[in-house]
Amino acid sequence: MSNAKQPIYESPYVTADTVIFTIHDDALKVLLIKRKNLPFAGSLALPGVFLQKDEGTREAALRALKAKAGVKVGYLEQLYTFDSKHRDPRGHTVSITYFALVPENALKIKQGKDLQSPELYPLNKLPRLAFDHKEIIGLAFMRLRAKLEYTNVVYSLLPKYFTLSDLQEAYEVIFGRKFDKRNFRKKYLSLGLIRPTGKILKGARSRPARLFEFKSRRPAGLKKFFLNTYESKSRTSAYQTWRYRLYNEMGQRSGRR
Repeated sequence: MSNAKQPIYESPYVTADTVIFTIHDDALKVLLIKRKNLPFAGSLALPGVFLQKDEGTREAALRALKAKAGVKVGYLEQLYTFDSKHRDPRGHTVSITYFALVPENALKIKQGKDLQSPELYPLNKLPRLAFDHKEIIGLAFMRLRAKLEYTNVVYSLLPKYFTLSDLQEAYEVIFGRKFDKRNFRKKYLSLGLIRPTGKILKGARSRPARLFEFKSRRPAGLKKFFLNTYESKSRTSAYQTWRYRLYNEMGQRSGRR
C-alpha cells in the first residue's frame, strides 16, 4: 500500500435552484420566494436549497419547491451550472439550476408559517433579486423559447383540454408577438401533436370552441422548427442549432466557452 498522502481538495457549496414558469393573467410569470436568512434576508429569490449528503440535485430541487414554496411540478429540466466564485458572499457556491413548467390551473400556491411567501411575478417586471437569480431566470426564459421551437413542451403550460386560441396565446405570451391565426393553426395542426377531443367549450362572451388535447404529454422533439426563429440554412438538427446558439451566448456572458 502506498504511503503517499492523498491531496486535500476544498469542495464548494452546492445548491439546487429552480425557475418555475406559468402563464397567468395573459402574462408569463415566475414564482419567487422571500428569503428569511442572510445574505439578502427579505429579498426575493428563486426557491433553492443546499444539497444534503447522498442527495441528488433533482431531489434537492423538488425538496426546495415543496419546503419553501409549497408547490409540486410536473415538467422539470436541468438548466445550467452557475459557478462563479463571487456569486455568493458566504463562499464559493455552485448552483445546479432547473426550470419547471406548470399550467396555471395546476399551480396551487400556498401560504403558511413554514413557507417563504411564494408569489408570482411577471417576467417583464421582475424586482431586484438575490444573488445572480435574475441571470438564471433570463437563461431559463431563453431555454423555454427555444424548447417551444423544437419540442412539444408547451403542453406543460396548458390544461389537459384547451382551445386553439389557448395554444396560440401561450406562444404569443412567450415570444412577445402576435401570430396570424390561420397560419398558426394550419402549421401547428400539421405537426400532428394534438387532436380534437369532440368536446366543446361554451363561453359566456365567445362563440363555442372545440377542445383539443396533446396526443402525448411527454417531452418529444420535432423534426423541424415550428416558428423558424432559430432556423439554420444547413442540415443541422433543430436541437444542435439551438445548442450552438445557447453555448455561444453563455460563452459571451461568462467570458469562457
